[in-house]
Order: sequence, then structure tokens, then C-alpha cells
Amino acid sequence: MSVHIANPATGTARRPQPAPAASTLPGRSLFEDAAPGNWSAALRLLASALPDDQPSIVVIDEVPHLVDQVDAFESILQRAWDRELSRKPVLLILIGSNLSMMEALNEYGRPFHQRGREMVLGPLNPAEVAEMAGLPPAPAIDAALVTGGLPLICAGWAPGTDLWTFLAAQLADPGSPLLISGERSLAAEFPVAAQAATVPAAIGSGERTFTTIGKAATIGHAPLVRAIEILIRKRVVAPELPLSTTASKERRYRITDPYLRFWLYFLGRQRIDEVERARGDLVLQRIRTGRAIEPLVREPLSKLPPTVRWRRPRP
Repeated sequence: MSVHIANPATGTARRPQPAPAASTLPGRSLFEDAAPGNWSAALRLLASALPDDQPSIVVIDEVPHLVDQVDAFESILQRAWDRELSRKPVLLILIGSNLSMMEALNEYGRPFHQRGREMVLGPLNPAEVAEMAGLPPAPAIDAALVTGGLPLICAGWAPGTDLWTFLAAQLADPGSPLLISGERSLAAEFPVAAQAATVPAAIGSGERTFTTIGKAATIGHAPLVRAIEILIRKRVVAPELPLSTTASKERRYRITDPYLRFWLYFLGRQRIDEVERARGDLVLQRIRTGRAIEPLVREPLSKLPPTVRWRRPRP
């Protein structure tokens, strides 16, 4: 099976890099001397490089970035698929971390409507983190809380390494995935209108209500409403009503992504500055005194069947 991985966001959006030349496609030599000037030409050339007699896989990463930066990218992709790519035994995989935009690709009235199937890939769960990092159950919970189950970060966890050794190594390197992934996610996914530098940071630092978030982010009522609406639509923030014996209409807000929640609370730009000044030990001490277990157990508890009975809690 031939495999080609394309990451067009690493190059200029209008002039994609000839990554197929380094792939295992039988027709990859077409890209060695060719420099497509636009996406239409690049996809036509790609279709020519795909084999007719064996299956191949094409993966296009950072699709939300392309939709935002390349004029009529959805229409270009739709034409290439209908006219050329779909005639080959190829599996086309489109990847993007902006869930709302990825889901919109398949909506009625959009060029790529009914041409694909949606699949949400969540982070690794604690059991998968345990297997990847070679950890027993209890330390695996700590590892899942710190890494958020992101494979890129988990890949840097040497099997059997304890939590504090891993953190010390990551915090000694300003370019470590643990530090830079959160900042890159904020820069790439959150629009300026969502107050990406202030609203998620306020929620991640522990502010849960609309009023306290506004005070911490120093943002007015109307801009805050718009910011939270966008963040909820992007599934970055989740609104919840607290369980109480008395009805409450005041929502509580939380960061949905486990890694980003950890990054905003314990790291962030200020802490990264400390790491860059070779004071990762200060950041490590802050993490030692923090707590973050609640979000990890929330979802499993919500899935328990109603027949489960809790033992009497100890005082």
C-alpha cells in the first residue's frame, strides 16, 4: 500500500510543497521536477501520481487553515475529487483540530457535502497512556493529566519514567512539546474575536462564572458574550449548570481539552518565559502544589449505569 502524508500548512498556502516526491507513491517522480503554482494543479498532479492497480492513502493536514487561507479551497478539493481522485483506489483523509469547521465541510450547501464521513479522534485515554509510557495504573493517571493524552507529548515519555523526571526534562527545554503545543494551538485555532489570549486563560486559571471570567480577562460584557459563544462553538469551552438542590441559571464554564486545561493553569506564556530563563524549577514547584483530577473522572462517572451503587463515603 502506498502512503503519502501532506502537511500543506508548513509551506505557503497558495504554493504547496511537493511532499509527494518523498512519499512511496509509484508516480512520485512527477513531483521531482514539478512545482505546482496552485492547489488545482497540485491535486491534478497528485491524481496522476496515484496508482490505478493498488490502494493508496492521501492525508491532508491542517484543513481548517487551508479553508481559511486559500480562496475557494473547498470547491477546488471537490472538483479534484469528483473529476480525478475518486476514480482511483485512494483513501483521502482530511485532518483538522477545529471541530466546528471540519464538521461544516460536510454540511448541506457546501462543496464537499456527502463526500466524506466524519470521525472525531479524541486524546489517548489513561489506559492507552499507560501502555505508551509503560506505566502502572496510578502513575498513568498523572501522566494522562499532564499530557492530556496527546500522542506527540506522550511520545517523549520514556517507558517507566516517573512523572517528576518527565516534567523536569520537559521544563528544561523551551522547545519541548509539553510547552509549545498549547501556545501553537491557541495561535492556530482561536480567532482574535475570541480573545484567545485572555478568555481561555481566565477560565483555565480557575474562573468559572461569566462575571469572574470578565473581571479576570478585563473584557466588557458584549465582547465576552461573543468570545464565549465562539469558544463554545469551537468546543474549546463547555458550559455547564451546577448540580444543586436549588435551581441555578448561572452557568459554569470549563476548558474541554485536558492538555490545554493543564497548559493554561500551570504553564502559559508567563511560565514559558521562566523556562526560557532556565528557571523551570519554579514551574515544576507550581505543578507540585496543584490539583487537576476532577475533569479526568467526570466523563467516566457520567457513563456509569444507574444500577451502580456507591459505598458509604468515609468522613
